[in-house]
Amino acid sequence: MNSINYRIDNLQYCNWSEKIFKINRKAKLDAIHVTIAYHEDFDEVLKNIETWNKYFNDFRDLIFPGKNFKDIEKAHRENKTAVFFGLQNCSPIGDNINLVEEIHELGILFMQLTYNNQSLLATGCYEHTDSGVTRMGKEVIKEMNRLGIVIDMSHSAEKSTIDAINLSTKPIAITHANPSFWFETKRNKSNVVLKALAESGGMIGHSLYPHHLKDKSNCTLKSFCEMIARTADLIGVKHIGIGSDLCTGHPDTVVEWMRNGKWTKTKDYGEGSKENSSFPKQPDWFLDASGFANLEKGLKNIGFNEKETNDILGNNWYNFYKGIKN
Repeated sequence: MNSINYRIDNLQYCNWSEKIFKINRKAKLDAIHVTIAYHEDFDEVLKNIETWNKYFNDFRDLIFPGKNFKDIEKAHRENKTAVFFGLQNCSPIGDNINLVEEIHELGILFMQLTYNNQSLLATGCYEHTDSGVTRMGKEVIKEMNRLGIVIDMSHSAEKSTIDAINLSTKPIAITHANPSFWFETKRNKSNVVLKALAESGGMIGHSLYPHHLKDKSNCTLKSFCEMIARTADLIGVKHIGIGSDLCTGHPDTVVEWMRNGKWTKTKDYGEGSKENSSFPKQPDWFLDASGFANLEKGLKNIGFNEKETNDILGNNWYNFYKGIKN
């Protein structure tokens, strides 16, 4: 039995600074999975990695690049945060499957097959027709499995997600989403998806991004923790973690980039709501990573024991990372 209790937030996209890294460290986060691409091509990802290398140099007392589960252990021992790279889109590989190996060599551990829209690999959750994983998608999944890159279906449509679960020989992840039984939105996941995910050994990271929350910015800690309890009843505690989707400190031009990228000349509002054109206010109990302390209290108050609480707040993700062979 693992006697160390890890704290892991498996999705953040903040306006990175020493202040944010200190908040994460004060929250005792041993690891974070960070987004380094939404719509960028391969060369732009290289530039983003250069920026991160500067962070690693300037703030070496707080963060370092994570490659595998051993770096989570190291971070815990050294009171630092291991940073794992992920892509929220397959745009960096374009139509070149050989680039999958190149992004792996750059330290990319997670890649979504699509970000909201239809891609060359799969269908995004905002499309009207979900044709599932494509011919190229099937080949890329094989390559990701071979290399040890985790398939992330957070922004994917239903059939595509089920296809990915069935096609992958390794467990996949939904790093940042919530169940649709709690709050119906195109980004949240059905019971069918959640059950298939758990049966295949996968993980879901529950999101704190207000557009994914019941009552959005006014979502209560109790409601969120009740949702986690219902999810645990449905798929088991071992498949549940946190992927907060924190985007703290960014100007609204960044959410415009996330929504619109390079694919449209008009403003896209996701599901049609103009309130999506700006970053929503975080719930007051999770303004930043310091909210992990509130989550710990809330989960215990709702009936989770000490071990279950620690599993949800990090140990489950640690075990998932431990299973990644790269």
